[in-house]
Amino acid sequence: MNQTIRIENASRRRFLQQAAGLTLAIYVPDSPGAARKSAAPGPAPAFEPNAFLRIASDNTVTVIAKHLEMGQGSYTGLATLVAEELDAAWSQVRVEGAPADAKRFNNLAWGKAQGTGGSSAIANSYEQMRKAGASARAMLVAAAARQWRVPAREIEVGEGVVAHPPTRRKASFGELAGIAATLPVPADVTLKDPKDFKLVGKHAPRKDTGDKINGQARFTQDVHLPGMLTAVVARPPRFGAQVKSFDATQAKAVRGVVEVVRVPTGVAVLAQDTWSAKQGRDALAVEWDESAAFKLGSDEIFARYHELAKTPGAVARKEGDPDAAFAAAKRVLRAAYDFPYLAHAAMEPMNCVVRLAKDACEIWNGEQMQTADQNKVAERLGLKPEQVAIHMLYAGGSFGRRASKDADYVIEAVAIAQAIGGRAPVKLVRLREDDMKAGYYRPAFHHALEAALDAQGRLVGWRHRLVGQSILAGSPLAEYIEDGIDPTSVEGAANLPYAVPHLRVELHTPTDIGVPVLWWRSVGSTHTAYSTETFIDEIAVAAGQDPLAFRLGLLAQQPRHIAVLKLAAEQAGWGKPLAPAANGGRRGRGVAVHESFSTVVAQVAEVTVQPDGGIKVDRVVCAVDCGVVVNPDNVRAQVEGSVGFALSAFLRGAITLKAGVVEQTNFHDYAPLRIDEMPRVEVHLVPSAEKPTGIGEPGVPPLAPAVANAIAAATGQRVRRLPLDTEALKA
Repeated sequence: MNQTIRIENASRRRFLQQAAGLTLAIYVPDSPGAARKSAAPGPAPAFEPNAFLRIASDNTVTVIAKHLEMGQGSYTGLATLVAEELDAAWSQVRVEGAPADAKRFNNLAWGKAQGTGGSSAIANSYEQMRKAGASARAMLVAAAARQWRVPAREIEVGEGVVAHPPTRRKASFGELAGIAATLPVPADVTLKDPKDFKLVGKHAPRKDTGDKINGQARFTQDVHLPGMLTAVVARPPRFGAQVKSFDATQAKAVRGVVEVVRVPTGVAVLAQDTWSAKQGRDALAVEWDESAAFKLGSDEIFARYHELAKTPGAVARKEGDPDAAFAAAKRVLRAAYDFPYLAHAAMEPMNCVVRLAKDACEIWNGEQMQTADQNKVAERLGLKPEQVAIHMLYAGGSFGRRASKDADYVIEAVAIAQAIGGRAPVKLVRLREDDMKAGYYRPAFHHALEAALDAQGRLVGWRHRLVGQSILAGSPLAEYIEDGIDPTSVEGAANLPYAVPHLRVELHTPTDIGVPVLWWRSVGSTHTAYSTETFIDEIAVAAGQDPLAFRLGLLAQQPRHIAVLKLAAEQAGWGKPLAPAANGGRRGRGVAVHESFSTVVAQVAEVTVQPDGGIKVDRVVCAVDCGVVVNPDNVRAQVEGSVGFALSAFLRGAITLKAGVVEQTNFHDYAPLRIDEMPRVEVHLVPSAEKPTGIGEPGVPPLAPAVANAIAAATGQRVRRLPLDTEALKA
């Protein structure tokens, strides 16, 4: 039988933002493959001092993670913060995904919304999770003091054991949980001095690795509810087209196909399994109405962007008198860059499971935007948001795709379930080729830059004009667009760290391009870091200066940038000659630095350019300032992954359109980096006592400009259009 488990959070246990008297019901299906990892509570709860922690009588410490684990290590990082202040043994700690409930699990950086994104998981939880652990520790100590009738100040806690040395009494957390549960939650607690940290900053094995190795980890694709149908959708070949008519005869003839229904996004084929649904979808005969479809190709889009860049745009930043500086300049340099659309192309295909009831809806998902999705679904179904339960499962990557600004794939799954009257749970599977051809993309951008140098070769003027679609327009975050400036379009450009006395940054936001766009790992910095850091490199060379020294000379007011640049340069051996390459290859070294999500990263890349133009990135040295490092292994892993992710895009990442049709379909023509292409990566962390900042994304932006600058050092060729065209690099 199915069961409903109730977790009671009485008002006295309330912590931080929790509302009084909240009771949460979690529905747990009994099917073997169901999402137990997220929904099942494990051992019976004995002690819940707050929303983020449960200690069971079997001595298990369960940390409730409010952020999605999509490979970035948030489960481990959040658990580390709780365990540190609790003085728990790492081996007794497990992690459980939180349900959708913004009252208890909101992202503190986002106000009243629950969600994961913007590299904010650890940054916004740093003190909150530590306080959760410290509160529980104080209650366990009070419980022991009451039980043993000894002063609390004489009690020690370590490795999950509460002890009173004078009487040699000891107890596990589990043994004290029952008494602790009867005690009041302390109004305030004192957190550890960082010098006393035992887990933070040290090696702690990831909490998700074991389950992912032995297959116990539950992703959406693992969810199998009784009677569930799998849906694959036929979507129009061009954005903006609609279904005109369809013939389901051949589709229904496919074994396993149960039903074919029209939904707002196309025609859904529901079957007993994914393969049958795909075969049925492929057998469909659909006539599309393309009267309102977008039909431009990539070349036409960029041609429009180039024309727009010739005209003034909305001003995102202005310092001094740039036009006067250029008029008086001894020398002016100009460069223009084109950046293509990019797909997220996560390893796990997009998917979502929905079950409808008369007055409720349940969703199983690698859930990244709980509150937004909850609200959208509730609005569509005519329910209250609290009637929409969302179970957060693991996600096999996202890179921004699951942070859908309009809940697109979740709503699509709900629409399919509605179309069959809600008589069966529905698992929507957007095959990778489906999402690559009809998904959301990092917007294409065109940048035009100008630099004014005086007679001494000093940079005195900077003009930067960007053209690209807005991500925030039409989204719930559109309110952040001010005076025509979408901040995600100009981040990294409008806040250029270099001290240039006369500077202007402008933005054009075309509104007649019908390609859906979405944030992609590190968002605007993916293109602004490239244009600014390759252009500054070019200016340095033109001024006859070393690129590193030139940057340092312009960053006197940016101590964090200086620190990472010097550290990366020192570790890379900047200034020392590179060993010659075999087979006539040309070698070069390049540097770049960029701040994103409040983290500053510098990277030095070493490359070999072969006579045929092919390149091999041999080595990347990274220096990172992300504040307090909670888990150094995880930070290094994030930066290493960022290097591979960014290098994929630099070498061959491009979504192109021909007459409005996306040309790429899957990994064979949108290929991620191969293992043998991965460079040697060295990551060095800047010691810091500041609160943690982001790390999931900041390793991406500097990679491509560092590699491009290395190519320029090796060949003299500047790469101004991505992805890399190796033909231009032939010796």
